[in-house]
Amino acid sequence: MQKLFLLLILVAFFSCEKNNTDDFLPTTSVDVTLNLNLPQYQDLLIPTGWVYIEKGANKGLQGILIQNTGLTPKYKAFERACPNNDCNSPMTFDGSLKMKCSCDQSEYSIIDGAPQTSGNSHFAREYRVLVLNSSTINITNY
Repeated sequence: MQKLFLLLILVAFFSCEKNNTDDFLPTTSVDVTLNLNLPQYQDLLIPTGWVYIEKGANKGLQGILIQNTGLTPKYKAFERACPNNDCNSPMTFDGSLKMKCSCDQSEYSIIDGAPQTSGNSHFAREYRVLVLNSSTINITNY
């Protein structure tokens, strides 16, 4: 029984895909609490709604994109700095399934940050979203 358990663990370990999150972006402190009752965050109350948080103290390198997924987890938050090159412009999002870097037109999945452009290996940097109550969320570094 122990051998079977060990075999299952080894198979699971070697079959997992590794997300390459070792991007060149510098480490930054992220700690943002949002009151979803405020008008600027109302879009986060509906599934597929999203908002930008502009860069600033504890708000990422180029700001943060937050989306209500309508699923579990309910919210996803990503750094808007492009993970594959030194771009001075933040990634954009148009409500589709992809974030886009304006410098090289590379795209990243809003679902898991995976690169959608051939040749890119780094994932978009994802931040942790804690639902504190029905009207308050907190975004932090992992």
